[in-house]
Amino acid sequence: MRILIAAVSALALVAACEPAKPIAIAPGAEAYAQLQARLQDAKPGDVIEIGEGIFDFTEGLSLDVDNVTIRGAGIGKTILSFKGQKGAGEGLLVTSDGVTLTGFTMQDTKGDGIKSKDADNITYRDLKVEWTGGPLATNGAYGVYPVESENVLIDGVTVSGASDAGIYVGQSNNIIVRNSRAEYNVAGIEIENSMNADVHDNIATHNAGGILVFDLPDLPVKGGHSTRVFNNQIVDNDTQNFAPPGNIVAGVPTGTGVLLMANRNVHVFGNTFSGNKTAHVMIVSYSTEFKDAAYNPLPRDFVIRDNTYGPGGNDPQGRLSPLAPLIGGSLPPIVWDGVTSYGDKTEDVRIAVREKDDVGFISLGLGKTPPDLTKAQPSTARPADAVIEEPKAVVLPQDKPAA
Repeated sequence: MRILIAAVSALALVAACEPAKPIAIAPGAEAYAQLQARLQDAKPGDVIEIGEGIFDFTEGLSLDVDNVTIRGAGIGKTILSFKGQKGAGEGLLVTSDGVTLTGFTMQDTKGDGIKSKDADNITYRDLKVEWTGGPLATNGAYGVYPVESENVLIDGVTVSGASDAGIYVGQSNNIIVRNSRAEYNVAGIEIENSMNADVHDNIATHNAGGILVFDLPDLPVKGGHSTRVFNNQIVDNDTQNFAPPGNIVAGVPTGTGVLLMANRNVHVFGNTFSGNKTAHVMIVSYSTEFKDAAYNPLPRDFVIRDNTYGPGGNDPQGRLSPLAPLIGGSLPPIVWDGVTSYGDKTEDVRIAVREKDDVGFISLGLGKTPPDLTKAQPSTARPADAVIEEPKAVVLPQDKPAA
């Protein structure tokens, strides 16, 4: 009997020491206040559960506590609707490290869907962000928007309707974007002013532009480099560009598969392209005048290889549309503006096109930026190949195999 009592007591002690399972927040009039209070009062290691149902919020949420997980019941099961949002901010702002966001849908935020800033080791997994009214210039700019961060993982995320970029990572280092879907955005996936990024096994479809890798002047972090774009489905990007006037992506021609601009050491391989009516791959310099002395507007050390190309280039849009009649009515799969100099500087930019001989290529031969399309000197001769070392695979500390 004493042994039995001791065993029962031991089990009771163990149960008492185990942390209580978090109670999921349920929809209702008090849901916003309850959720924001849990976010504000959270401790490192906490899991904040959001239950199944539709949550109607009129204010944005924020988290500034490290090592917290926000977990819903699943995409399409936990829906945070911001259709009645009063302000113009994001739906959720994260400014802390080691955060995991998973298992919910964000709808109709006035600003960005989910933004994280200076939030290292952050994980966006199994999420959806959408604007249910379709592609509109009045939609929020970004779906998921990590910026100024180290170690960013975006995995299994779907975004539609963003008036700038659906999945955007800016001014960050060590990035993986995978197994995600971007559709009906201006830009599907964008890596901007960032270093060491792997973008793979995604679907970018029905955007104005599928996947963009940019470097821009006048930002605290510039000199983006070492991005690999591989094993993606980049197809039927045909949504008319709906970015607000003045936005940098307003210049992305509708029907662009991959657009690479003013970056270094970018490798595009193993992707499937089809149905992108302007061009499958465009390589360009930054074409607007700038005063940032530390900025290089040229694309350098790019490798395009081993991709699969279906129909495309049959209806070029934007600034390239006048060129199509001059070269037979359509553009080949790979288009380079041919710019190799800016200001008083000329560089060997090294563009390596390692595709089969029947994959078309054209250099517009524009020479100098800002480019003057009236002085184009088109050539289908590929640039000389060069030895350009591929960036190493990105490894993230939070990306661990499931137990």
